[in-house]
Amino acid sequence: PGMQALAAVAGKTGPLDAYQLGFVLGPRVNAGGRVGAADLGARLLSTDDPALAAELAQRLDAYNRERREIEAQTLKAAIAQVETAPQSPALVFAAAAGWHPGVIGIVAARLKDRYERPACVVALADGFGRGSGRSVPGVALGPAVIAARQAGLLVNGGGHAMAAGFTVAEDRLDALREFLVERLGDGLVQERLVPELIIDAALSAAGAQSGVIEHIAALAPFGAANPEPRIAFPSVQLAFVEPVGTGHLRCTFADPIGPAKLRAIAFRVAETPLGEFLAASRGRAIHVAGHLRHDDYRGGDAVQLVIDDAAPAGT
Repeated sequence: PGMQALAAVAGKTGPLDAYQLGFVLGPRVNAGGRVGAADLGARLLSTDDPALAAELAQRLDAYNRERREIEAQTLKAAIAQVETAPQSPALVFAAAAGWHPGVIGIVAARLKDRYERPACVVALADGFGRGSGRSVPGVALGPAVIAARQAGLLVNGGGHAMAAGFTVAEDRLDALREFLVERLGDGLVQERLVPELIIDAALSAAGAQSGVIEHIAALAPFGAANPEPRIAFPSVQLAFVEPVGTGHLRCTFADPIGPAKLRAIAFRVAETPLGEFLAASRGRAIHVAGHLRHDDYRGGDAVQLVIDDAAPAGT
């Protein structure tokens, strides 16, 4: 009953796939631990009482909305700090009092995506900072944090190549930043990190059919060891683009050789290079890549592309 209640408050009525469990329902289960009551998710998943499940699901959904608001405010403040203070080519580092420690990991991930390099975000309170970091492929953040702990710069800390967490005394913050920059910047100081986007297949807009999604779903579950196939649509014309929701862009692409249209959405791209590129490319032919999803809004066999990246046609 817990999953059914959570799906109901999230507006999901059909079968639940790995994406919906991980990115639609999962954040709601976690929201209690981030900004509310940490036991709510476990209580929801373990209860056999439909009435209690419905109540807990409503509370978690409310906490998730609160989490999104706190995240957006913290991300805005962190971006402002990053763009007004000197930053290393090897690391983005932001710290401030008043930031909620429950969202700093998410904010670090957003900064990592925006600036295409490792990012650490620290929430300061009572003379100490709780930090969270996210990295990019090829730059091992966790070992650098462990080395900082071994060097006496941290109260505690650890992680793996792509993510880390730590606690630091506020008066050691600058020393920690310098240590991580030196550790992560070995060999990178003179060159900018260039992200790689792996493309698994290419389709025309006409080929973006529900059956393709079903074939891809047969390869699930997806994760770090089994990434979901990413599909490119070369030289499609961006026929329509408009802002929707909180920082998202809805797009329609036209097939260059036929009447087919491809609906698409780019999440959280406002004031990012991708968002600026899409907004300025209406009427132009571009390459676009991402993941195909069922379009729950239109229903039936409708599909849409969740955009990961785009580039001018001819590049």
